[in-house]
Amino acid sequence: MAEEILEMKSIIKDFPGVRALDHVNFTLEKGEILALVGENGAGKSTLMKVLSGVWPYPTYEGDIYLDDQLVRFDNTREAEEAGIGIIHQELNLLPDLSVAENIFLDRHPLNKFGGIKWEQLYDNAAKMLSRLNMNIDPRIELGDLTVGKQQMVEIAKALSLDTRILVFDEPTSALTESEINELFTVINELRASGVSIIYISHKMEEIKEIADSVVVLRDGSTIGDKIKIDQVTLDEIITRMVGRDINDLFPNHDFDRGEKTLEVKNISVPDPFNPEKKLVDDVSFSAYKGEILGISGLMGAGRTELVNAIFGVYGKKSEGEVYLNGEKLKIKAPADAINNGIALVTEDRKELGLLLDKNLVMNMTLPSIKKFSSKLAMDNHAERAVTEKYVNELNIKTPGLDVFVEKLSGGNQQKVVIGKWLITDSDVLILDEPTRGIDVGAKTEVYRLMNQLVKQGVTVIMISSELPEIMGMSDRIVVMSEGKKTAELDRSEADQETIMKYATGNKGVE
Repeated sequence: MAEEILEMKSIIKDFPGVRALDHVNFTLEKGEILALVGENGAGKSTLMKVLSGVWPYPTYEGDIYLDDQLVRFDNTREAEEAGIGIIHQELNLLPDLSVAENIFLDRHPLNKFGGIKWEQLYDNAAKMLSRLNMNIDPRIELGDLTVGKQQMVEIAKALSLDTRILVFDEPTSALTESEINELFTVINELRASGVSIIYISHKMEEIKEIADSVVVLRDGSTIGDKIKIDQVTLDEIITRMVGRDINDLFPNHDFDRGEKTLEVKNISVPDPFNPEKKLVDDVSFSAYKGEILGISGLMGAGRTELVNAIFGVYGKKSEGEVYLNGEKLKIKAPADAINNGIALVTEDRKELGLLLDKNLVMNMTLPSIKKFSSKLAMDNHAERAVTEKYVNELNIKTPGLDVFVEKLSGGNQQKVVIGKWLITDSDVLILDEPTRGIDVGAKTEVYRLMNQLVKQGVTVIMISSELPEIMGMSDRIVVMSEGKKTAELDRSEADQETIMKYATGNKGVE
């Protein structure tokens, strides 16, 4: 019989006006990889913050048992000393320090004069990295490593604290495929050594591959009992998460293609670090009313660079022509694109799409600020009215219009980004990875919104790295490889094998 290491019993956590956790029950066995899943805002992060003593989360109701002993951690240091560590989605490291200094931060071996024993520090760090089969020089500056390698340093730091329970919060969101494989190898080795893993992810296929069992949270409550991963289908997990059957993740859309809206000719973007190479190399395509145009390709194919060029991000550095409704545009900056009716929902919504420390009203009306301003004053009433209109239409879950956007879930943040461009009444809406980092329920809402916009006459262009999403939502698909357009496929002729053939550059078409 498996040995139970952790039990969280009837956990309740309230915030002013909101019950974030409602009698949640959770158990974890020694050497188990347990997937904790749920939509954004379901309570996953809150539950883990309660477990790890993040202030003010220790003010909860219910009991936590570690090795059958009742515990309550008033801060993160107490949780770490008990053997509980968290690998956050945004790594908690110092890029200007060495790998070794990050692993043993505030715990450096010191000589009798209070100086750091550098060789011992490097040796200790090398031993921790060796445990993870990572060939990383502990002397180099952390910031020189890839995100995947930095994550391994974070894991080594946790293991140096004799961690017995390790929480991974969306660990693969910024990793390449090879880095994900390395991470999974390490996680499996940790399980074999007796470390218990709590794995939080929105990626269902990933959960099916790595986890032993799964627990679902919805609206702050545990939905059903913990279940072995080989005894449940992905559809059943999704149904638990969203509270309804999802027979078809991608909603049907059957619109008649209308007139040509956008035409781009011979777009090129030079590589700033290599004058002999181009990030985008002579790409042309057209987009029409009544359709969703998908852009597919592997990482580094030039997809984001292509739409950034259309949007004026590179200014005069990019080459080519952009036509909207038959009229040639002069786009030398994003403001030119916006004024001409082209909108871009960026891949990185937090860094490029939102002002996280500002409220919904400012975030949603900023690109359209001229609509609400005159020489005399701002029309704040009109600003709030249009914000409230789109909050309702997009079903953005928020306590109010004045809440800071950083307080919203990922899916609701994404809808805020989309909403701010809808207020501009754009003819063309470009979506760069619109469902990255949001849960399956929020994804479905984004898909339905895309169909609604197409029905209203907006031309939608979507970049996605998820092939099922590209095939499920696109009427036509432009495939790119190494900066070039390698194919343009109708929905009827696109399957994963064909798309991957062109995405890897095996075959090109005009």
